[in-house]
Amino acid sequence: MAAFLLGAVLLIVQPQIVPSRPAINSNAETSSQSVQRELLKKTSQKNDFKENIHSNGSCQQLPQTIIIGVRKGGTRALLEMLSLHPDIAAAESEVHFFDWEDHYRNGLQWYINQMPFSYPHQITVEKTPAYFTSPKVPERVYNMNQSMRLLLILRDPSERVLSDYTQVFYNHMQKHKPYPSIEQFLIKNGELNLDYKAINRSLYYMHMQNWLKYFPLDHIHIVDGDKLIKDPFPEIEKVERFLKLSPQINASNFYFNKTKGFYCLRDSGRERCLHESKGRAHPQVDAWLLEKLQEYFHEPNKKFFKLVGRTFDWHTFVAS
Repeated sequence: MAAFLLGAVLLIVQPQIVPSRPAINSNAETSSQSVQRELLKKTSQKNDFKENIHSNGSCQQLPQTIIIGVRKGGTRALLEMLSLHPDIAAAESEVHFFDWEDHYRNGLQWYINQMPFSYPHQITVEKTPAYFTSPKVPERVYNMNQSMRLLLILRDPSERVLSDYTQVFYNHMQKHKPYPSIEQFLIKNGELNLDYKAINRSLYYMHMQNWLKYFPLDHIHIVDGDKLIKDPFPEIEKVERFLKLSPQINASNFYFNKTKGFYCLRDSGRERCLHESKGRAHPQVDAWLLEKLQEYFHEPNKKFFKLVGRTFDWHTFVAS
């Protein structure tokens, strides 16, 4: 009897296939659900698994889509824009389930508890930018759901490095803590400091190879972060098509805020912009150093373009 009740609970929390969700191979879906049930069984034995169902019919469930990165690529903007769609239910905070060991040890029940309540016709989405560059994450996501649809948003690697530094710099400034100049991070013994983590995070080719060991390329949609900043609507249209969503987001949902210098959102007459921490000016970098950075990314970018069968308008010229 206990086994029967547990089985019923597990069936309730499994994501339900509806027309607005991604069309996926039925055999893969069956296999994926089987893996999830086994993981949930293990989790329930440890945490006294409970069904998280609201009286209005909504429930918390595993995400069907994850924004896996990249850090400072525009993940928050992408999530906010995608949330304009009525068939999307987005987790508010970065969950860090697959990359933080103390979170991962909590099991899938804990992960589900971090998700928003959603209706059966909605796609649950979470975003954690660190997933893309974390070696263990692709396999862990695959073990949870082999049919997961992944969103990856990328920017010019050199610009991403500068944004990465800028975020940490302002975090220190807000705490009234001194922070070294970007030159002190980028240069070591007169050469580019390849140990600087911000540079490693921009080696998209290396990290993408790890994801392609587990997921086919057609399960990973790459959003052009530079284009999303300049003209968001066409990029969001592509995301809608990738997720097999009905076209609900329109050009009228976006308007350019001259004061902030980037696009904001308009939803049912309500206007909202990203947090003031977004769109901060990058530090001034000497031209020779910027060229050195762009030169370094030239070959890795070419490898990435070949790997994904697509090119991006990134500054990859070689310094003379």
